[in-house]
Amino acid sequence: MDYINGCTFGFMSRRGFTGRVNWQDSLQKMKESTLCDTAVLAVASLQDDEHSLDVQYMTDDVMSMDDVRHMIRECKRLGLKVLVKAMVNCRNGVWRANIRFDSDEDWFRWFSSYGNFVCELAETAAEEKAEMFCVGCEMIGADGREKEWRKLIRDVRSIFKGPLTYNCDKWQEDKVKWWDAVDAISSSGYYPINEISENFLRIKTVSEKYDRPFFFIESGCPSRDGSENAPYDWTYGGELSLEAQRKWYKAFCDELLKNPWIRGSVWWDWPARLYPVEHAVNPGYCMYGKPAAEVLREYSRAVGSREHS
Repeated sequence: MDYINGCTFGFMSRRGFTGRVNWQDSLQKMKESTLCDTAVLAVASLQDDEHSLDVQYMTDDVMSMDDVRHMIRECKRLGLKVLVKAMVNCRNGVWRANIRFDSDEDWFRWFSSYGNFVCELAETAAEEKAEMFCVGCEMIGADGREKEWRKLIRDVRSIFKGPLTYNCDKWQEDKVKWWDAVDAISSSGYYPINEISENFLRIKTVSEKYDRPFFFIESGCPSRDGSENAPYDWTYGGELSLEAQRKWYKAFCDELLKNPWIRGSVWWDWPARLYPVEHAVNPGYCMYGKPAAEVLREYSRAVGSREHS
């Protein structure tokens, strides 16, 4: 599997944003600032709450398939590879990992609704020749529905002929039981700075058990004092600290370089509407204009030298 040096772009952009926002400039800056070679386009459908059976993707608060097409084409123009990722969020703010139902009937109805979205997105990705497709993200409450995931993956394979993955959450890599159904294992690598190496070792056993390559499809750290100890929590920590973000990125990238069996990492995240560089003193995940961006450029150069030697 080719190494994936990526960044997530445009998450939660609204319908029609490619016709309004100067997103092309943001995408260009993402490539220049991180030296990444892959854009992950995270397309999030929405449902009203964690109990809703209706997954919606034709509403004004969800980017359109035309938006996805425009993004893929611009990525290709810039020489970026593309991974399209299907997601679902809850409008009430509850994390998608808490989507759960009590009956098989409700699970059937939810997967049918979610599957309609995933398959249409997969068709768009296939038509625009994306390199990879991800069928879902951090669905801890649904991870145990093995039969439904296997069916969805079969349905997607009939549409998208490239490699498939699923994005499990941190600490869940060894809990998903259907990794054999996808081509690569991927997870969200928001591990505390003092737990990075031990989790890499744990994940390696999963990759070997299922004989599948592994990569981090999400990784990152906010810019708050203490964020390096809980990088998965965008509300955790104290005052603004660009150094906390830089320190986490340096530790994570150093560990990646020591473990070439890990076939990549995708950084979270880069908005379609980018803040001015003079506003880089913010507590968010985006690395633009922050010391962490230089860490990523050094990492990208090292990965490029290793992978192409």
